[in-house]
Amino acid sequence: MTILVFIGSLLLAMAIGMPIAFALLASGVALMWQLDLFDAQILTQNLIGGADSFPLLAVPFFMLAGEIMNAGGLSKRIVNLALALVGHVRGGLGYVTIMAGCLLSALSGSAVADAAALTALLLPMMVRAGHDKARAGGLIAATGIIGPVIPPSIGLVIFGVAANVSISKLFMAAIVPGLLIGGALWITWAWLVRREKIEPPPRKSAREIWAAAREAAWALMLPVIILVGLRMGVFTPTEAAVVAAVYAFFVATFVYRELNFSGLYKVFVGAAKTSAVVMFLIAAAMVSAWLITVADLPSKVVGLLQPFLDNKILLMIMIMLLVMAVGTAMDMTPTILILTPVLMPVVKAAGIDPVYFGVMFIINNSIGLITPPVGVVLNVVAGVGKMKMDDVTRGVMPFMLAEFAVMFLMVLFPQLVTVPASWFHG
Repeated sequence: MTILVFIGSLLLAMAIGMPIAFALLASGVALMWQLDLFDAQILTQNLIGGADSFPLLAVPFFMLAGEIMNAGGLSKRIVNLALALVGHVRGGLGYVTIMAGCLLSALSGSAVADAAALTALLLPMMVRAGHDKARAGGLIAATGIIGPVIPPSIGLVIFGVAANVSISKLFMAAIVPGLLIGGALWITWAWLVRREKIEPPPRKSAREIWAAAREAAWALMLPVIILVGLRMGVFTPTEAAVVAAVYAFFVATFVYRELNFSGLYKVFVGAAKTSAVVMFLIAAAMVSAWLITVADLPSKVVGLLQPFLDNKILLMIMIMLLVMAVGTAMDMTPTILILTPVLMPVVKAAGIDPVYFGVMFIINNSIGLITPPVGVVLNVVAGVGKMKMDDVTRGVMPFMLAEFAVMFLMVLFPQLVTVPASWFHG
């Protein structure tokens, strides 16, 4: 009955058009009434306490870093470097998209920011070159979701806080899976464009490649600084987010000189608005998370999944299918915040490595950003690229299937995730 009240009230609130943060609060209030625990003071305390977390400071700072990179020319120079390296091969602009997407993922950690930047910079070029606009938009959308996987990742930060798992270990464990997803997109694009008759641009000279690399060098140093700093224990993931924002500001303002102080105001406002939405969502979800614990819902879920606890692979497949289904209707952040306190006891009872589970959980939620009918990243690509949602959805399908295939491959072979995690000893 408790599970029915929580899920029913949440779905009902969403069905009548209530924003997800308020829907979470409504489901929390319904659960409090059902448990005869309603107290406005407790509700307020959990709401405020939900956002009062030092590790969560990484979220607004990584968002600010992403905004600065897009406005300050760092993203543009990453794309130019990828163009110089692989733009001349058949279907080269698609490979440029994938390479630039992986590099941008190591800078911002936001799928929406990466997808918007790639759409604005590359979609017009791909259409002018003769590529099908729907397919090009689909590739950009599928590439954008690598952002929450390759560190630094806002999704991994939120999961680490919600599950009490080391964010540094999550970052290190996610590197190889993120690159595998990029490789799957590379192979899928090569298969799709093998019969195209598009004439690629001429190969860039060594001088031009060197010039592009020199221009992008300042931007490329950022992921190196973050990963080396985390590996050596110089700073925490939260401090890494501050380093990323300050470094991006310095490069955009004093090195590339593309961001003036009037533009900086717009960047701060944009990052503040996005951060406010995410942080309020996190705070509202923490109310539900507390009530989920009080109502002992995790033990009920463990009981439901008891037949699968002896087979880790089968259990992971069932969990991944559940998250896939939820991802078609719900955005990434609320899915993480709602399901993490429910699923973590199941994962621990089955003896599954929490770091491995966290990476797989975030990969699944990231792919959910391009699964219709919600598909936040699909909406971003459609909006920025001035396309119909149906066209982007049609174009993304082969790439989405390739990403799901890689995800289930990692379910069958967890060593692909756990080996990189063991490299980190901090």
